[in-house]
Amino acid sequence: MRSSFHHALPSALARQLARGLPVGASADAPRQDVAERLGQWLNVAEAIELHAAQSAVTAAGAAASRRPPRVEPAALHASLRAELDRVRSVLSRSITTRPAHKPDPNDLDTEFAFFHQRLGDQQRRMEMSVDALREHVRQQLAQSTPAMAQLAALDAVMDQLFGGREQRLLSQLPAFLKARFAALRQEAARPDTPDDLRWLHAFATEFEQTLLSELDLRLQPVTGLIEALAHEH
Repeated sequence: MRSSFHHALPSALARQLARGLPVGASADAPRQDVAERLGQWLNVAEAIELHAAQSAVTAAGAAASRRPPRVEPAALHASLRAELDRVRSVLSRSITTRPAHKPDPNDLDTEFAFFHQRLGDQQRRMEMSVDALREHVRQQLAQSTPAMAQLAALDAVMDQLFGGREQRLLSQLPAFLKARFAALRQEAARPDTPDDLRWLHAFATEFEQTLLSELDLRLQPVTGLIEALAHEH
């Protein structure tokens, strides 16, 4: 699991997860260019599919060149950036808003069940919101300049090729967090202070930081699409 995360996830989430690794373990991904790292994820059939998608990308640009953009790139960038900021803000608040719950020091096994449920709820909320935003941004870019229409078409292909793999990697988070929960609990286990739950508060903070890092990961593609508009003239 460490190897999968380190080779595939951006540094923010990798660093957050590394807090639970043994001392001396590194969370730095190998220094490879984008093509090399994506190539490691593609099998032969997927590589052929990506190559074949070039015609669809070219066609999207040609279609956009036959009509003027519905909105100027600068105005569209400002509008989509505001939507991105709104989605990020809403999801961040949801992640950092802790439920009204008083831990029971005599039933700590139940505590992780609460975190597990919260993790699932937050991941589903992120997936629905970010996917909807990404699709909306692609639709807007498809009606912009030829270059942006091509970028939107390419992003749709990349999402189809890599989206499932990303989800499988993120599905490993519950197991990682469960192990981190158990490690902190064991480190803090002292028979003379059974009610000292500072370790649990520390875990809650790490839990939220991990989810915020996951949010950054999920928003990276749509952020890139929007920022590309800033360079269109």
